Amino acid sequence: MIYPERLERVIEFYKKLPGIGEKSAERLALATLEINEDEVHAFANSIQDARKHLHPCTVCGHLTDQDVCSICSDDSRDKNLICVIEDYKSVFSFEKVGNYHGVYHVLNGLISPMENIGAEDINLPSLVKRIEHLEHPEIILALKSSIEGETTTLYIKKIFEGKNVVISRLSYGLPMGAEIDYIDTVTLDRALSDRKQISE
Repeated sequence: MIYPERLERVIEFYKKLPGIGEKSAERLALATLEINEDEVHAFANSIQDARKHLHPCTVCGHLTDQDVCSICSDDSRDKNLICVIEDYKSVFSFEKVGNYHGVYHVLNGLISPMENIGAEDINLPSLVKRIEHLEHPEIILALKSSIEGETTTLYIKKIFEGKNVVISRLSYGLPMGAEIDYIDTVTLDRALSDRKQISE
């Protein structure tokens, strides 16, 4: 052990964060020791506060500290245009693009028979209910191009077959298997603008 045990514990926690390796975790842990005590408490409190008050929106499943998120409650958004995504991180990516004016639906997972994740294990029933109350809905499937993404796409297409729902998907200039939240805003904007209709 190079570092004192207490510092090692801090390093181990940082290593649990995505994209943080050994060296980065060490730098972050050492930098944390240099923060004054008030800021350390503020940092810890902000994490606890976020964990306590952030939860899924009751309409779309996006992250919010309200009952309904700011996107769903925004009357200027097109409620007939629903972008279906795997997790709430992708919402932030689309919002950074700035050109999308519809709403979202967070599945909180993808269908994966290999991992015993079925349609009933993700946020699909509420999507069906939302669509039932719309007049001319379009669903944009913004799922990664993987086996799980394709399986989920086919399942959603089957659910709305013959129900007068336009279903489109992002154009495939996207890297195979890429996570939506890691794609740059220019590529994402182009993929959204050039989406391809797959069902009506």
